[in-house]
Amino acid sequence: MNKKIQLQDLGNKDYKSTWEYQEDLFKDIVDLKIRNRREELDLPTPNYLLFVEHPHVYTLGKSGDFENLLLNEKQLEAKGATFYKINRGGDITYHGPGQIVGYPILDLENFFTDIHKYLRLLEESIILTLAEYGLESGRSEGETGVWLGVGTPFARKICAMGVRASRWVTMHGFALNVNVDLGYFDNIIPCGIRGKGVTSLNVELGVEKVDEEEVKSKIVKHFTELFEAEFV
Repeated sequence: MNKKIQLQDLGNKDYKSTWEYQEDLFKDIVDLKIRNRREELDLPTPNYLLFVEHPHVYTLGKSGDFENLLLNEKQLEAKGATFYKINRGGDITYHGPGQIVGYPILDLENFFTDIHKYLRLLEESIILTLAEYGLESGRSEGETGVWLGVGTPFARKICAMGVRASRWVTMHGFALNVNVDLGYFDNIIPCGIRGKGVTSLNVELGVEKVDEEEVKSKIVKHFTELFEAEFV
């Protein structure tokens, strides 16, 4: 079992090329697992955590409803945004500047074989990170992701999640709003959930800008503890 995770910060990178990169890493791990089984080998499978910030883009999960995108093609172009239908779970979400996107590409057989636990630990890494900024966040029953004000009329999502897994290998992941222009969420019904707001860390803290590198380091710290992993 290889509990080492290769950390890669891709900076600002186009969604499509990042998706293709994820697919390549994902396929390499799956192919190695198939080879191990076929040839009765025990070669260690690698794990990755990619950090990235995307230009304005809307993505729709495989079970999502296209009606939750409230813009047509020309309006998307006017906003400088792109749109992709992709192969993760979940509905529609937005990615853009000021948002920390994390893509863990893990062989869960190196850690545990439980997708439900995996999602809960992803959420917990964000919950613990936000707690370091004095924010109490949590889960909303039946709604994956991390929320503030759960159970109140002011419930608002700060981190969206959607994953894909095959042969216990994961891809896609989480998107934490840190210094995001929340106006872009007005063009969708986020995650297909009506009547609930979206927020960003800088808004909740009442500051113009939060240090994103600091936030990433806190996420990595909690990820390390929760997954009993080592980052390299």
